[in-house]
Amino acid sequence: MKPAFDIKTSRLDVLSIHLHTADLTELEEFLRQLAGQSQDEFVPFILDVQDFDHPESIDLGGMISLFARYGMQILGLHHTSDTWAAAAARYHLVFKQGNSTQAADTQAAPAPRQAPQPQDVQATVINNPTVLVSTPVRTGQQVYAENGDLIVTGIVSQGAELIADGNIHVYAPMRGRALAGAKGNTNARIFIHSMQAELVSVAGIYRNFEQDLPEHLHKKPVQVSLQDNRLVISAIDAE
Repeated sequence: MKPAFDIKTSRLDVLSIHLHTADLTELEEFLRQLAGQSQDEFVPFILDVQDFDHPESIDLGGMISLFARYGMQILGLHHTSDTWAAAAARYHLVFKQGNSTQAADTQAAPAPRQAPQPQDVQATVINNPTVLVSTPVRTGQQVYAENGDLIVTGIVSQGAELIADGNIHVYAPMRGRALAGAKGNTNARIFIHSMQAELVSVAGIYRNFEQDLPEHLHKKPVQVSLQDNRLVISAIDAE
């Protein structure tokens, strides 16, 4: 008899939201300023609550619902104190205890829409100052340049994912997801030769693309950067 499911290894990098306020009104106003962030597709995050001493100091349920309205799915909590474990369990969240606030790994997140199931995902983690990938990055593949920049000269297919702690350069059509500054580097940038991405992110500030960009950006050379905590996509003048 064929088993109902198989358990296989996979790697999923989840961005972290380091929360600085418990004021839901202030938080919603900030989310509204992130133009274009509200999407039907959910992007997973770990909520880092180390700025707060006790679970009673924040309306955790209200925050989870608020982030969800802006397409940000909270999968877990991160804090140095285990007093937050019960709060995480109450809302069916993963709890991660420790001092690191850069990123968290969990296997509780669903696969992105139209992406293959976890057993099909191939992850490559490279720890070098600059990583060069000269082959296409196919659907379901993930490349992570740890502590460095990532340069890709082959096409990046829909459902593929590029992650770098530094900058990302794609000298080919980019149809997948690109996450630069994965450990919080707000000066990181993404450079794309032909902009067709599903999602771009710099230091955790992200944007999904349900529709094509304006003509001067769609399938054109662009750079993605942060300005005043806003994601800016601008054309690269070829002249």
